[in-house]
Amino acid sequence: MRAALHLPLRALVAGAMLAVALPCLPAQASQASAEAREPHPLEIFQNSEDRLFRVGYRLATANAAFCPHTVPVAGLMIHDAESYGDPEAVRKLFGLNGDIGIQAVAPGSPAAKAGLSQNDTLLALDGQRIAPHWQRTEPRWQRVFALRDAIDAALARGSLELTWQNSDGIERTAVIEGIPACPTRFELVDSKASAAADGERVLVGERFPGLAYDESAFAAAIAHEMAHNIMRHPQTFRKIGWKRKLVRLSERDADRLMPWLLHNAGYDPRAAVAFMREWGPKHGGWIFRKRTHDGWDERVEFIEAELPRLEAAVAAHPEGLADWASGFTPELYVSDG
Repeated sequence: MRAALHLPLRALVAGAMLAVALPCLPAQASQASAEAREPHPLEIFQNSEDRLFRVGYRLATANAAFCPHTVPVAGLMIHDAESYGDPEAVRKLFGLNGDIGIQAVAPGSPAAKAGLSQNDTLLALDGQRIAPHWQRTEPRWQRVFALRDAIDAALARGSLELTWQNSDGIERTAVIEGIPACPTRFELVDSKASAAADGERVLVGERFPGLAYDESAFAAAIAHEMAHNIMRHPQTFRKIGWKRKLVRLSERDADRLMPWLLHNAGYDPRAAVAFMREWGPKHGGWIFRKRTHDGWDERVEFIEAELPRLEAAVAAHPEGLADWASGFTPELYVSDG
C-alpha cells in the first residue's frame, strides 16, 4: 500500500461515484418489497464509504494533538445527486428532497450531535439556500467541491449554520463548530481494488479487500495510508523522485506508525499485526513482494518490534496517549538526512 502518486487516480472523486448510469427505480414500491430487494450498487458503495469515513474521522480526530497542523471538521460527508447518470433515480433511492444529500455522518461528531443523519437533504449553508446560491455546474462534480470548500471555510472561521430536511420531512437548522483533525480526507474510489495516499487524501477502492475485514483490521489499513500523509511521503517523492530504497523505508515507517495511530483512536494496536497477517498471505505476490516493500512477514516483525516502544510511550503519557510526535523515530528521514 504505497503512497501511490502515480496511481491513475481520477480528479472526479467527490464522495460518491460520478456520472454513474443508474437504472430507474419504481415510482411506487411497497415497504415489504423495499425490504426484500437486494441492495442497490449505490447503496453498497454508500455503506462502504460510510465505513471508510467513520474510521478515517476517528483516526484523524484522535491523533490531532500530535499532528503539526490541524483543520476543523464537522464529521459529515455530502454528495450531489446531479453528479450521477440518473439524478432523479438517485434522489428516489436515497429519499432526498433535493440534490445535496448527506452521504455519511461520523458518530459522536459535531454533525451527529446536531442531529444530522445519513440521507438527510442539505438545504442551506449559513442561511444561503443551495438553490440559487450553488446552482448545478458543468462538469457536474464541481458543485459538491464548491459546497465542501464553503463548509471548510465556515468551520475555519469558527462555526457553520446548517439547514437540512430529515427523513420525516422536518426542516431543521443548527449551528455547529468543528473539532481539530489531522488534515487528511478519506474517499472511496469506484472500480479500484487498492488503497493509496496522495498527501492530502486517503483513497480506497470500492473493491479493496480490506473493506471486508473487521473494523480494527480495516482501521489498520487506513492508518497505514494516513501515516504516509502525516510523514509527507507523497510530497517527499514528488520532490526527489521515486527512489527504491527510500520508498521501502517509507513503507516501513508507515507500518511502524500504524499501531500508534490505532491506539489513540481506541483500536487495539495489535490490529496492525492482524491486518498484515490477514492481508499478506493472500496478496503476498503483489505489493508485499515488490522490491520497494519488505515481505509481509518481515513487516509483521517490524510492527511487533515497535509495540514495546509504543507501550512505553503510553505508560509515560499522563493521559495514556501514544505521543508519536515525540516518541516515534522515522527511518526515512534519519537515513535520508
